[in-house]
Amino acid sequence: MNLTFEDMTTIDEKLSKRHIDLDPGGYFIIFIDREASLICAKHFTNIIDDRGLAIDPETGKPIPVKGKVERQETTTFTSRTAKEMCVKIFEETHPCLVTMLDHAAYLGREFLRAETALLTGKEYIQD
Repeated sequence: MNLTFEDMTTIDEKLSKRHIDLDPGGYFIIFIDREASLICAKHFTNIIDDRGLAIDPETGKPIPVKGKVERQETTTFTSRTAKEMCVKIFEETHPCLVTMLDHAAYLGREFLRAETALLTGKEYIQD
């Protein structure tokens, strides 16, 4: 069976709407710096409460999913490629900031999307 680009896009859009458990190791905000030709990822800590919500460790309040949130990242990673970013986060950072395999897989996909956007000049918006 040959899938078209539209078929693959439909599958990905559907999967993007599924429930995911949050990583107690924290979360990343991914973006690209076109001027420096870099992929960037800011890491933020969180606490997962008994409802599965990400809680800001400093305020004890749920972290909103939408809108601007004023929080200080624990670190910012930069790389030239998706693979370089994965090596920095998963192999060179101890202890690893990612504690769930599905989160690692998600980040790998996002770093590749960011790399592609950087190379093609297209817009990158984190999924």
